[in-house]
Amino acid sequence: MVKLEQLSARMPSVTVDELLKGFYPSPRFGSVSFASYRPDPAQPSQTTAVRAMEQFADSIKTPEPKGLRRLFAPKKPAVRSGFYLDGGFGVGKTHLLASLWHASPGPKAFGTFVEYTNLVGALSFRKTVEALSSYKLVCIDEFELDDPGDTVLMSRLMRELADAGVKLAATSNTLPGSLGEGRFAAVDFQREIQVLADQFEVVRIDGEDYRHRGLPAPPAPLSNSDLDSAMKAEFDGKTVAVDDFVTLVDHLAAVHPSRYRQLVDGIDGVVWRDVKTITEQSVALRFVVLADRLYDRDVPILASGVPLDSLFSPEMMAGGYLKKYYRAVSRLTALAREGQEQEVS
Repeated sequence: MVKLEQLSARMPSVTVDELLKGFYPSPRFGSVSFASYRPDPAQPSQTTAVRAMEQFADSIKTPEPKGLRRLFAPKKPAVRSGFYLDGGFGVGKTHLLASLWHASPGPKAFGTFVEYTNLVGALSFRKTVEALSSYKLVCIDEFELDDPGDTVLMSRLMRELADAGVKLAATSNTLPGSLGEGRFAAVDFQREIQVLADQFEVVRIDGEDYRHRGLPAPPAPLSNSDLDSAMKAEFDGKTVAVDDFVTLVDHLAAVHPSRYRQLVDGIDGVVWRDVKTITEQSVALRFVVLADRLYDRDVPILASGVPLDSLFSPEMMAGGYLKKYYRAVSRLTALAREGQEQEVS
């Protein structure tokens, strides 16, 4: 028996405390550590990155003494207030960032760039600063360099947190279509947060770059007549959200993206009927956030309609937000493959 729900019928109400409690690594990185990171012997920068982040974690555990204690304390290696992990896809940046979070004392926060901008949107800039200023560490995964407005917003937020003594760590990926190596991202990052750049240590992580592999081919969409049988086979005894795609897309406009984590609480799988290509930018950006939250929780997908590699229009896949759309299609494809492979097995 499948328990049926609808995301389009949910309207989560979330307090400030509940929002902040959601800033922790996703289940995919819920138990990682520096020890579980496996550096490639052919890429010495990976081992260097692990050691740098371990030292950074130690500096958070044992902050610099003040006053006379600082004058007579043994001199320790200087550690900057922020670290930026620079490298391509698939080299373990998020693994190391989550390991830093796990190894550091609280209060602390871990979230994606989009989650922090959504937090500002939900609380206001000043209340976000007030809420995070008492934290020992703020980790920002997937720092976005393709949105000038949000980048300036996050730069200002990071500057105020740094001034309050909060340690900062960030990762970023270059655009899939960008020329040059991973250092391109580091240069962009330092330019965009120029006020903070001197406080950040850039740690380069070399390795195989997955950007040039292109998008994975998604499984063929199911027919509407096959969705019910596939759902019963795949999700027996589980809670499944079944939605008409257009209805779901319309509903997302009424739920702030900061609440999408709560929107998918308790959902073991999703079924989308009649998926259609999204052609409006604001709609697409909201759907990217939903894709990220489903991927965080490893929620399998069954869908009919257009293939998931046609979810966003060609113009969007070549536009200014292509990184977001590439990531969303890749993640949704993985979840759809999981759904259909499990159903077949």
